[in-house]
Amino acid sequence: MAMTVLSSLLIRARQYGRENWKRHLRTLTFMLAILVAVQTWQTRSVPGGLAPDFELVLLQPDGSATKSTLQAWRSLHPGQPVALHFWADWCPICRTEENSITRLATDEVVLTVAMQSGPPAKVHKVLQTRNLSWPAAVDESGNATHAFGFKAVPAFVVVDSNGYLRTPTMGYTTEMGMRFRLWWADLIKA
Repeated sequence: MAMTVLSSLLIRARQYGRENWKRHLRTLTFMLAILVAVQTWQTRSVPGGLAPDFELVLLQPDGSATKSTLQAWRSLHPGQPVALHFWADWCPICRTEENSITRLATDEVVLTVAMQSGPPAKVHKVLQTRNLSWPAAVDESGNATHAFGFKAVPAFVVVDSNGYLRTPTMGYTTEMGMRFRLWWADLIKA
């Protein structure tokens, strides 16, 4: 009897899908258009063209900090697109992305930028406490984040191999979305 009920439900579901696929496609298209519009509006301040260069305070695995620039850091990864992930220790959405960034950083070039999360020692302690082994830069004032046009975190942008900004996004981004953006930036490099 259970098999008969299950079989009947599957047949009804299949018929429903066949009869309503156009409506579902319109709904999906509408939702996708809204998503694209919201992302476009949120990233409207992100400058086009070459990535702005800024001074970095890079955290080393031992907790020490060194000064550098984005351009100098990028020169360590020639010919590769790099992902910049802007986050804050006080941001709950950033916490939900931590595992995605950790997995992404294992096989892609990623620099995380801790916006307004305190001095290097505090950011290092947050990274240690949360067991995060990301390359991290400290943006105590938020100036570097704002230079990229981001007014909130989390934010994600790819700098392609020629130094151009590609595929910015604000808010939660899935790991697959991040990987797609890196792939796309490598595909369409200027």
